[in-house]
Amino acid sequence: MFNRITTLYLLAFPIGMMGVVHALFAFLSFFIFHDHEESDFLTPSLILLLVAGLFFAIGRRYDVSKVGFRDALIFAVATWVVTGLMGAIPIIEIANVSVADGVFESVSALTTTGATVLSGLDNMPQTFLLYRQFLQWLGGLGVVVFVVAVLPMLNVGGMRLLKAETPGPMKDDKLSPRITHTAHYLLLVYFYITVLCAVAYYLAGMTVFDAIAHSFTTVSTGGFSTHDASMGYFNSPLILMIANVFMLLGAISFSLHFRVWRGRQLKLYWQDEETRSFIVLVILLTASIVFVLMQKSHYDNVFAAISDSLFHLISFITSTGYGAASFTDWPYVVGFLLVLAGYFGGCAGSTAGGNKIVRSVIFAKVLNVEAKRLLHTRGLFSVKFNGKTLDANIVSSTLAFIFFSCLTTTVLTIVMMSTNLDFWTAFTAVAACINVSGPAFGSLSSNFQPVSDAGIWVLSFAMILGRLEYFTVLALFLPMFWRE
Repeated sequence: MFNRITTLYLLAFPIGMMGVVHALFAFLSFFIFHDHEESDFLTPSLILLLVAGLFFAIGRRYDVSKVGFRDALIFAVATWVVTGLMGAIPIIEIANVSVADGVFESVSALTTTGATVLSGLDNMPQTFLLYRQFLQWLGGLGVVVFVVAVLPMLNVGGMRLLKAETPGPMKDDKLSPRITHTAHYLLLVYFYITVLCAVAYYLAGMTVFDAIAHSFTTVSTGGFSTHDASMGYFNSPLILMIANVFMLLGAISFSLHFRVWRGRQLKLYWQDEETRSFIVLVILLTASIVFVLMQKSHYDNVFAAISDSLFHLISFITSTGYGAASFTDWPYVVGFLLVLAGYFGGCAGSTAGGNKIVRSVIFAKVLNVEAKRLLHTRGLFSVKFNGKTLDANIVSSTLAFIFFSCLTTTVLTIVMMSTNLDFWTAFTAVAACINVSGPAFGSLSSNFQPVSDAGIWVLSFAMILGRLEYFTVLALFLPMFWRE
């Protein structure tokens, strides 16, 4: 059975972290931006730090040195729910939105979905805009990973927490024997790529503020912008090219980035089957979109078609969700391809959402093996990935994951249609949230303001469900989970 005291003790850290984040932005508002928003950050900061201190004090009176499997799952889900609620407080006050919309915006930021209910961003306070961007950066690699990195006491339970949080079917790929060191390495790579992205944006013509703000949401594959027109605001092919590079880097395993950096061997990217499949899929889907757009005469210039198609395809498949052209006006078949790309997602162990390329590759190989068995009934076949035969548990969990992906999409689409959305709008809204990809089509092509409060709560749940990849959340609804 899970330990309630352990859960409270662990939650002290994400709550305290959110308190520190709010205090940081109160400082920025008062001393840097001078936009008079400090009180909207300082008050919740003090409350959160007080609650965190209380939880910490309670936990210190008990033995919480070990984290069980149930504790890890509950902590992972509770962390995203709690940080989503706490992150909403300044949004509700400054943007003057309802509680439902504020929580939706906060959860969208932390899960790096990028769906928004806000408009008029260009006229909003810089402190608030940077806060939204920073929440995406914080959630990009995972709030739990940040917590593991600063919890040296988790020598035993840290791996369980990391497994509950880390996306992908294969979660034993450690960079160091000590899990806290693994978390530190991942954060270090994450930080360096973000700095490089900010510098590149600045050299390409962005202001310092926009360069920093957009580096947060590019590397985290979050997609929030400081402008209503998103990346289209800058009207710069060079900035789109830079965004393409860093969105792709954000969607490739950070463990692989670390191995490439440590070994100084770029060829490791191509040798990794998942990354190689990811790059090939990007090329094939982009070519398909360019072909359709040229056939439908949406572009006269093939180079402009390639540039816009590549940018938006990468934006969707990495679950970033930036926009730079009127892609919602493109033919339905292109919209479907973009939504499909969102389901493919990026690589496991990255900041990207979706089902992850590794699962798609494994699923395709399973279909291939089954087809061979029809032709060769006595043949012995196995599913291999990166040259190694996969354990049957990984194969079965992959098939189960894809089934749940289809099932939850279907159920949630029906639920959203019951809130008076048409099928295409409801389906793309669910796809945007469950794949944490951001943009939707139909009546939600601009933002999610038309969705009812009931629909907003459903989509907020969908974002957490997709971010934690179904099983972590769904396990809590099983009666056997709560038994001894």
